Formats: sequence, structure tokens, C-alpha cells
Amino acid sequence: MSELSPRRRMLVLAICCMSLLIVSLDVTVLNVALPAMEKDLGASVAGMQWALDAYTLVLASLLMLAGSTADRIGRRKVFLTGLVLFTLGSVLCSLAPNLDSLIVFRMIQAVGGSMLNPVAMSIITNTFTDPRERARAIGVWGAVVGISMAAGPIVGGALVDSVGWRSIFWINLPVGLAALLLTLRYVPESRAPKARRPDPVGQVLVIALLGSLTYAIIEAPDSPVSHTLAFGAVALAALLGLLYYEPRRTEPLIDLRFFRSVPFSGATVVAVSAFAALSGFLFLSTLYLQNVRGLSALHAGLWMLPMAVMCFVCAPISGRLVGSRGPRVPLLTAGVAITASGVLFAGFDAESSNVTLVIGYFLFGLGFGFVNAPITNTAVSGMPRAQAGVAAAVASTSRQTGGTLGVAVIGAVLASGIGAGPYKEVFVSASRPGWWIIAGCGLAVLVLGAVTTGGWARKTAERAAGRLEDEAGGGGVGGSESAGDSRADGDRDGRGGGETGARGAAGARTAK
Repeated sequence: MSELSPRRRMLVLAICCMSLLIVSLDVTVLNVALPAMEKDLGASVAGMQWALDAYTLVLASLLMLAGSTADRIGRRKVFLTGLVLFTLGSVLCSLAPNLDSLIVFRMIQAVGGSMLNPVAMSIITNTFTDPRERARAIGVWGAVVGISMAAGPIVGGALVDSVGWRSIFWINLPVGLAALLLTLRYVPESRAPKARRPDPVGQVLVIALLGSLTYAIIEAPDSPVSHTLAFGAVALAALLGLLYYEPRRTEPLIDLRFFRSVPFSGATVVAVSAFAALSGFLFLSTLYLQNVRGLSALHAGLWMLPMAVMCFVCAPISGRLVGSRGPRVPLLTAGVAITASGVLFAGFDAESSNVTLVIGYFLFGLGFGFVNAPITNTAVSGMPRAQAGVAAAVASTSRQTGGTLGVAVIGAVLASGIGAGPYKEVFVSASRPGWWIIAGCGLAVLVLGAVTTGGWARKTAERAAGRLEDEAGGGGVGGSESAGDSRADGDRDGRGGGETGARGAAGARTAK
């Protein structure tokens, strides 16, 4: 892709952020609408879990395929297809006559969504080749998540209270259509210099792993133990199959060589932990505020505003910190804040007081606002540009997997605690284990942020980069383009403390 003017690069960034906005809005808006949907469709807690997880499950399963396909046949082409499918899925969701139809239409939405975020991040990575500009662009990308979290609960609440829950899907239409037209006009086509072959076996194994694991967790409270164990066994077999099959392919769906880098592996687990905490947090908060406190959807959205505002404020700060000092400080800050929020709800009954409730939301927003930029930056920095789509898809897959598991696990724990008891009376005590799980996710972010950003971790990144180049035949994955890009990363951002610098130095060393 030829060098674009600064104005054109900003336009490309804005268009990519529009796709992120509709996908992120869809999650936050839907959470606020859950109680209304529950009443209108006669759904159980498990039914509401599926309304959320049908989307994230399909999304997580197809992100790797979408990333590699975009690198192979063209990122712009796949991005446009994703916009069409996501917009069409939104229309169908708004017309769903029952819960089963809604779940199916959410899956259509997810097929389109899988072609948006990782492909958009790949477009951004290939548009902003300077590491500092890329870090700032990723900071803007993270701020859009904050905007969606700030606007989602309020916009969703207003729509649910005034028009009904079906209207929450209508807001995707104008944004999706505008992004489609602007992409046709301004986004140039790009693809990897060396096309990657499809990996159908790996794709089936990923779907089997995530689908069976999610089903086993969600249905565990209401299913026989043998039923749950059977699906758990399928998930384990699929995982073992991936670990055996993928390293033996020349061009695997999941390149396990990436995980030889401790920072990359750490970013993957941090993404799972952080987004599991987010999805569980939104799930518990929405049900508590509307079903226990009896608030309207709009008032519930306003209560969650402190969390959303902190996400919006902290995301660009985190992006700048990652660009200047590396991912360590943002990750440690995120880990402390998310852990503190979970402990406040689990151990001190934050729901019992308006003040502690707001403090809990404030802390979680602070933590989540800081966590997104270091995940994305670590995932794409120093990797060959030819595999930018795959590397970005790994990070996006980790996020969506975390979101899926968060709703599945915390929802199952909540359903088990509520049982047949009076809902309002037992909700707070039944949700307490879920809050402890959220605190544990925050602690995982904190520990991994400390362990994976030190000197030892950077050395593993250097070794992983060397092996990646060696196994590719001295530059086969991306060739001289990736080597030059890595050298540039090392020269421009290698200030001794950044993960980007460590990987750039490694790429320059191995390319020589």
C-alpha cells in the first residue's frame, strides 16, 4: 500500500473507528436492554446469556479466519463485506419474533462483526507504519471503546424506555451505511505480499473448542452432570487437536510460534481476563440495577456513566503511555483498579450504598480504560506486517473469548445462586461469587502486567522474533518488508523500556 497523506490517514482511522463504534455500541446497548428483552421474550438467565454469547462466540470463532482471509484476498474487500453483513444482521435482530430467532440473527451479526475489528486494526497497522503514530492511532481506537461505553448505556436506555428494545439495533444502520460509503471512497486496498492458505481443520477445531466449552458452562446449572462433562470432553479434545495439528502446518490458522514471546502470550491472557471481567461486570450491574433496584433502562445507564466516562478519559492516556514508556504502567494500573472494584463489590457489598456503588463503577472504568491499548499494541508491534491481520485477530479473538467466558461463567454462577429463591432477596448474595471472579481477573491482569513487561520477558520476545524469521527462511513471512518495518520500529521506538522497541530490535537483528 502506497504512502498516504496525513489527512487521508486520519480519514482511514476515522472510518475504521466507525466500525469499532457500532460493534462496541452493540454490546453496551444490548446489556442495558437485557431486562426488557427478558420480559418481552419470556427468557431465563440462560436465555439472556445466549443472547449475548451467541454473538461473541461466533465472533471469537471466526476472527482468525477473517484476519487471515483479509491478508490473503484484500483487507478492504473483507471489511466492506463485514459492514454489509453486520448492518443486515442488525435489521434482522430488530425484527426477531422470539428468542431463538434473535440468537440466530445475532450470529449473522457476528459473522459480519468478525470481518470488522481485526481487519480494521490490520488496516490501521499498515496505514500508520511509524511506531509512535501507530501507538497514538491505537489510543484513539481505544478511546472509541470509551465513547461507546459512555454513549451505549444512555442511548440504549433512552431507546428502550421510549421506543422499545428493538430500536437498539436501528442505531447500527446509519453508522454502518456511512462507513460503507466512506470505505468505498477513501480506504485503499491492501493485502499481505505472501498469501496464506486456508486452514479448514484448524477452523473447525476452534469452533468446536469455543462452542462446546461455552455450552457446557452456560447449561451446567440446568443440565445433568454427564451432559456437561460430555461437552467439556469435546472442548478438551478440540484443544488437544489444535495443539497437535497447528504446529505441523506450514501456514496454520493459529500460529503458535507467536506465543513463544512472553509479552505476546501475556497480552493474550490479559485480554481474556480483562474482557471476561467487563462482560461479567456489565451483566451483573444491568440485572441488579433494573431487576433488583427497579430502575428504568435509562436510569440504569446513567448509574453506569462513571465507569463509561473513566474508560473514555483513560483510553487515550493509556495509548500515549504505551507509545512513550511501554505497556507496563498501564497494565499495572488496570490490574489494581479492576481488582479493587471486584473486591469492593464482593467483600464490602458496594450495592448497599450509593457512594460505594459509584466508587466501584469509577474504579472499574479506570482499570478497563487503561487495559485496551497495551493489549493491542503488544499484539501487533514487532510482528511482520505480512501477518498483521493474523496478529490483530489473535488479540481480538482473546477479547471476544474473554467476553464469552465472562458471561457464561458469571451467569452460570449467578443462576446457581438464585435457584428457585425470591429473585430480589437473593440476587446480591448470589452475585457475590461473580464479583470475586471479576476481582480474580483483575489480579491476573496485575500479575501478568508485572511479569510480562520486564527484562526477562523482552528477551523471550527477541528469541521468538529470531525463531520466527529463521523458521520462515530468513524473511519468508513478509520478506524484506517485515525486516525493514521491524528495524524502523527498533530505531524509532526502542527507548529501552518499550515492548515495541524490544521486538523491533529483534527483527532488525534477525533480518541482517
